[in-house]
Amino acid sequence: MSAPLTAGLPSLKATIEATGLRADKSLGQHFLTDPAILGRIAEAAGPLHDLTVLEVGPGPGGLTRALLDAGAQRVVAIERDPRCVAALQPLVDAAGGRLLVLAGDALALDHRRVVSGPCTIAANLPYNIGTELIVRWLRVPADIQRLVVLVQKEVGQRLQAQPGTSAYGRLAVLAQWASRVEGLFDLPPGAFQPPPKVHSRLMRLTPYPSPPIPARLHSLERITAAAFGQRRKMLKTSLKAAHPDSLALCTLADIDPTRRAETLDLQAFATLANALDQLTSQGPDQR
Repeated sequence: MSAPLTAGLPSLKATIEATGLRADKSLGQHFLTDPAILGRIAEAAGPLHDLTVLEVGPGPGGLTRALLDAGAQRVVAIERDPRCVAALQPLVDAAGGRLLVLAGDALALDHRRVVSGPCTIAANLPYNIGTELIVRWLRVPADIQRLVVLVQKEVGQRLQAQPGTSAYGRLAVLAQWASRVEGLFDLPPGAFQPPPKVHSRLMRLTPYPSPPIPARLHSLERITAAAFGQRRKMLKTSLKAAHPDSLALCTLADIDPTRRAETLDLQAFATLANALDQLTSQGPDQR
């Protein structure tokens, strides 16, 4: 077996010390440096030999190293912090064309402009933008084989939540409608530098080729935004934010208008989204 690509490089901790990197809390940075944990994350991303991996917020490059050593055909890393971009340069040189580091804000970049064809997303997501990025990626799932992302445990719980629980909300509905959602393992604060105040959870989302419950994503987003925007209100009140005649909407969907959002399952939300399309005379396109 050949030596890992990164075998000749200084250790990750040595790189951090040599470059004087300190995590910037304003950017949501918490560096993960344990090679064993990083290897588990890369393994969870699945076979990578024929894929491009998109990584957001590589920091000093711990997960980047693990992805390259796991055989990723190519890694495209988006990093906002210029200090980290500079620290990654030795890894770029060692990777022989397999690593591209782009300086910029992931929220301002359409990944389809830098990654062509199927890709996997693997990232220790900055806490302050993780949820927004996940929802954005779920809107364009056709070219994404899977998302393997480390997030706050609370976000992971919201992604996995079931109807009738306090964590159940818009994020759970959208994620579970568009993908198979798995929570893989939790990490304590002490695994990171500096330690955050919360635990983290590694999540794997595998987008469906087409959602098993037909609906238009745009309409589903409107319905869930309205319903959970006033989650303590009955549907006859909260759904007025999606359509002025909320009672007609519920009647068409055959859903009791006195129910509340947290009691509805995926099928019920999809039915409401389809009813919204009928009331507003929109087409049947499922996206």
